[in-house]
Amino acid sequence: MQNILIVINESPYGTEKAYNAMRTAMTLQKEHGDELNVKVFLMADGVFCGLPNQTTPNGYYNIERMLDAVIRQGGEVKSCGSCLSARGMEAVDLIEGVQPSNMKEFTRWIVECDKVLSF
Repeated sequence: MQNILIVINESPYGTEKAYNAMRTAMTLQKEHGDELNVKVFLMADGVFCGLPNQTTPNGYYNIERMLDAVIRQGGEVKSCGSCLSARGMEAVDLIEGVQPSNMKEFTRWIVECDKVLSF
């Protein structure tokens, strides 16, 4: 089984990088779910993707819902703890299934994964 790591460095809104990362994760799971594991690591302003209660206008993408879909399909999502702390978010609740993490685990995922994509 192949492991794919997707790293999100950008905030959920303002650019479409997080959106494209989540579209990629969801399509990988849909098209190749029985052949691979999807892991998502939120870094830098990407940690904002892990916040709950995101409100977007009807018809617009919602990163919270997309992350939830990846998690429900068995994907793992971690958020950089030092990035959370630097943004005053260490005590903030994250979306259910998004776990605070650290560089040690991030680098372990890099080594374990067959492919790493960065957005």
